[in-house]
Formats: sequence, C-alpha cells, structure tokens
Amino acid sequence: MLLTTLVMTILAYFIGSISSAVLLCKITNLPDPRTVGSKNPGATNVLRLGNKFLAALVLFLDILKGTIPVWSAYFLAIEPVYLGIIAIAACLGHMYPIFFNFQGGKAVATAFGVLLPIGLDLGALLIVTWLFVAKTTKYSSLAAIVTVSLAPFYTWLIKPDYVYAVLMLSTLIIIRHKDNIVRLLKGTESKISSSVLK
Repeated sequence: MLLTTLVMTILAYFIGSISSAVLLCKITNLPDPRTVGSKNPGATNVLRLGNKFLAALVLFLDILKGTIPVWSAYFLAIEPVYLGIIAIAACLGHMYPIFFNFQGGKAVATAFGVLLPIGLDLGALLIVTWLFVAKTTKYSSLAAIVTVSLAPFYTWLIKPDYVYAVLMLSTLIIIRHKDNIVRLLKGTESKISSSVLK
C-alpha cells in the first residue's frame, strides 16, 4: 500500500505540473499568463486576457488534473489520509510545476478537482460558496479563501473520514494565498469584472 501511495503521489505531482493555461495560451497565440495580469497561470488570469472559452477550458483541465489521480487512488482503496497526501501532491504540481520552471498558480481549481471524489454534494457546496462570496465581494481570491476554509466543515458533514485530508489541503491553499490576504487587508486586491459573474 505504501508503494502504491508513493507511485500515485509522484504521478499526481507530474499530472499537476501540466499547466493548461500556459499551453493553451501558447497554442492560441495569447500572452504567457505568467507575464501579464496577476501573473498567475490559472483560469481567472486567462479570463482577464478576454477569452472566456479558453478560460473555461483551463478551468476544466485544471479541475481534471486534480480529480484523475485522487479518484484513481480512491479506487485503489488507498486510505483517506494518504489520499490527502496525493491530493496535496497534485496541487503542489500546479503551484510548482517541474515542466514550467516551478512557476505555477494558486491551485484553487485543482483543489476543487481533488475534492470531487469525496462527493458531488461537496462539490456543489463549494461552488455555491465560491459564487456567493465572489458575487457579493467581487474578489476571486477572497471567494477561494472562504471556500477552502469551509471545505473541512462541509467534509465533516458529508464524509467525516476525509476531514484531516481536506484540512491539510485547505491549509496549503490558504498559505499559497498569503500575498492575496495581505492585499485584501490593504484594500489593494484586484476585483473581478461584474460582467464575468453574470
């Protein structure tokens, strides 16, 4: 079981390291998202480049690269705490991708992807929470922080066995948002365009 967990953890990191934002922007002749806007290679920053379809595709692929390794590990009957390690590996791959000079994103979509195998009901709660906070405050980062902060509580309500794994993941995502937290406190964080949330 430990060998299987190790293999799945390494695989999760490599899958997470595939930056769909960078690749798709290169294919479509858009600027490298690591050099414009928030310099974050994720769906939100691709959306700032004005391409909603491409941003949606990035979002889907970033979610998928979190779901694939964790769901695979789930069907291999790997214990919840080790699933948490595999989930973190996928997110670390997105944050520090070996294929892209370790310049990655915040892994919010990938984190959502790794949480989906716990249950679609959890996924629905996370989506509703993100949308509510984003629409209310117009801050994508704040919506992400609030959503991942509530994820352990939602997990406790749905599948308590996975609480510690989700808590580890939530902590990682919040730490990754430390700069956003500072900007939010200073009132200098960028807001989402109202048209995006319609």
